[in-house]
Amino acid sequence: MTARVRADLPSARRVVVKVGSSSISGDNAGKIQPIVEALAAAHGRGTEVVLVSSGAIATGMPYLALDERPSDLATQQAAAAVGQNVLIYRYQDALRPFRIVAGQVLLTAGDLENATHRSNARRAMERLLSLRILPVVNENDTVATHEIRFGDNDRLAALVAELIGADALVLLSDIEALYTRPPDQPGARPIDRVEHGDDLHGFEFGSVVVNSVGTGGAATKVSAARLAAASGVGVLVTSADLVDEALAGAEIGTWFAPNPEPAAPAPTGPVRTAGARTRR
Repeated sequence: MTARVRADLPSARRVVVKVGSSSISGDNAGKIQPIVEALAAAHGRGTEVVLVSSGAIATGMPYLALDERPSDLATQQAAAAVGQNVLIYRYQDALRPFRIVAGQVLLTAGDLENATHRSNARRAMERLLSLRILPVVNENDTVATHEIRFGDNDRLAALVAELIGADALVLLSDIEALYTRPPDQPGARPIDRVEHGDDLHGFEFGSVVVNSVGTGGAATKVSAARLAAASGVGVLVTSADLVDEALAGAEIGTWFAPNPEPAAPAPTGPVRTAGARTRR
């Protein structure tokens, strides 16, 4: 049953959680453990959990002796190939004490445009979940191109939530909630709840933020949250440091109420990509 309010999260049947590069790479690599502990607690309550994780390129950079994020596609692909392997190992190592097995799922935008690939992806994740495996989803950077890709993993998470009929989506960020304007500016106020169809044009979410490990920011999260909410998925945007409270249904973050009358999903269709932006 779709989560209508935050308090529905602990009893949700299926939840997608997205975590960004800056939350789990570099000096923050140690944060994988508390994130996994929160996921394991939800898993223990019977919730089917899917993790959409950025971080492949950022995790691979030190192994290629790179001090900053590569700008050329070939080096990004090389860093992702190395980093994805290390990243999935770190997740599995953290999950091992809970006797939970991770299953890696790498997708491209083309996979969700093609009816056969889309069906295969859905079937594979459904089977993983039925076996109580925790799917770890990322964009397949080793074959993705600048021209055709999801654009950011917030969007990928929204599309995955729609694909598998999730009850809720939790987008983890570096800040506790979304604000009416950048939180360091005077007059910025946290946004508690966004109803379906609310007009947000008066708010200043800013453009995509680019740092040394990826891209992202409030604007991408708002766009992804509205996409998922339109398909009938309740969405919470909050800090990665509060993931345990988020999955426990605490009154934190910004809640996007789901569309009460979502249209039936099409079996396939074009995935709107965002050019060369990426965040891993």
